Amino acid sequence: MTATPPQPHSPLVPRARRPAPGQTARDTLTLLALPLLAALALPAAFAGGGTRRWFGGRAESQRAEAQAAKDAAAAAFYELDTAQRDLRISIETITAVDDTPAARRVASDFEAIGRRIDEASSRYIDAVDAHDLDRDDLEAAAAARARTELTRAKDELGNVKKELDRFAEGLGPLLGKAETQLARLAPAVERARQALLAASEALDAVRRTGLRADDLAARLAALGPELTRLNQGAGQHGVPQTLERAERVSREAEAVRVEAGRLPEKAAEIDHRLVSLRTRAQALTTRSGQVEPVLSELRRRFAAACWQDLQRVPEQAVENVRQAEAKLREAQTARDAQRWPDATSLLSTARALLNTTDEAVSAAGDRLTRLNAVQKDPRQEIDRTRFAIRDAQRLAMAGRNTPDPRHARPLDDAVARLERAIGTLEGRHPDYWHFLTETEEIRRTVAGVVARIREERGTGH
Repeated sequence: MTATPPQPHSPLVPRARRPAPGQTARDTLTLLALPLLAALALPAAFAGGGTRRWFGGRAESQRAEAQAAKDAAAAAFYELDTAQRDLRISIETITAVDDTPAARRVASDFEAIGRRIDEASSRYIDAVDAHDLDRDDLEAAAAARARTELTRAKDELGNVKKELDRFAEGLGPLLGKAETQLARLAPAVERARQALLAASEALDAVRRTGLRADDLAARLAALGPELTRLNQGAGQHGVPQTLERAERVSREAEAVRVEAGRLPEKAAEIDHRLVSLRTRAQALTTRSGQVEPVLSELRRRFAAACWQDLQRVPEQAVENVRQAEAKLREAQTARDAQRWPDATSLLSTARALLNTTDEAVSAAGDRLTRLNAVQKDPRQEIDRTRFAIRDAQRLAMAGRNTPDPRHARPLDDAVARLERAIGTLEGRHPDYWHFLTETEEIRRTVAGVVARIREERGTGH
């Protein structure tokens, strides 16, 4: 049973006492009568004084229960407010990092719950303001109403708190991702700063060797505004954007640092290539002069079809070497001006010209060598081609009674082509070059059939 709270009393009205052992209720009432009569006479004796009505134990019990309901509602209000504040921090963390539809939906849902929290809080505050539980003349009925309304407000606050808790439980993945990105933010920004510092120091070291590295300096200077934005922080530019910026600055600054470190080596490499290509150009000039005697022999001993495509090799070689030497002079100028990309590009052009010349000059000598060999003994070329065809035919028949038409047909065609090529060797002026190119093409076709057979058998077809 709930203990009855202490009864309010005036200093002039003695407290009711329990009957002493053996004392009857009538005796007790008699003892109370005189003080009570005296109390009733006090208002006349103290003009302007105040008294509180005496309602007995039920009113005070209702007051105590209402106060307990008020305390419970206050505790629920405080707990909900604390939870909302804590969760707001989580929501701000997510929205600062994540701009996906899921993150925007979470923010919208939190606002909706916030409106329900505001409604429940407003009803709680209205209930508290509507009932003054400290009034001396609080009636039992008023206290009961206060208790009912405050209990209802507490329950509503509790229900909203449960909804808030359920909402918070679903934030785990998004919050974890956001916290991970935030944890990456400070190290990423610091790495960007350190990368910029390292690139700057590398450029200083290169300049001390006499190299200007103007293009690298320009690339590094372009990163200056990005560093300013990094220093302004994620609060102004957003966490994802700041992370992306920090990583990009790190990459570009690191690239500048590496290229600056390689610059002395690149300068030395360009110097070496200049010397090497000049030497090669001189050698090709000498070799180009040897093409004309080769062509004279080809004209004298073989049919026109064997050498006509080589007629312009001497003059083309001279022109290519002249162009290459001009590019080398331009490359030297670019290197002296430390325009490294231009120097590298010009060297590549010169090298391509010399490669083309080398191939053309070599082709004339190779043509004469091969034509001499086939003129002396065409049998070696014929046997080589027949062997390739027969080897392919054996492979096509392996494990079969009849060959696959897809393989047999090109091999049969190869046999016929070889016979026709052999026939071109008859006559007074055989076209040995046509014979050589035809047998090469036959062997290439046969090799394709062999590769196809092996591929099909390897895959189980």
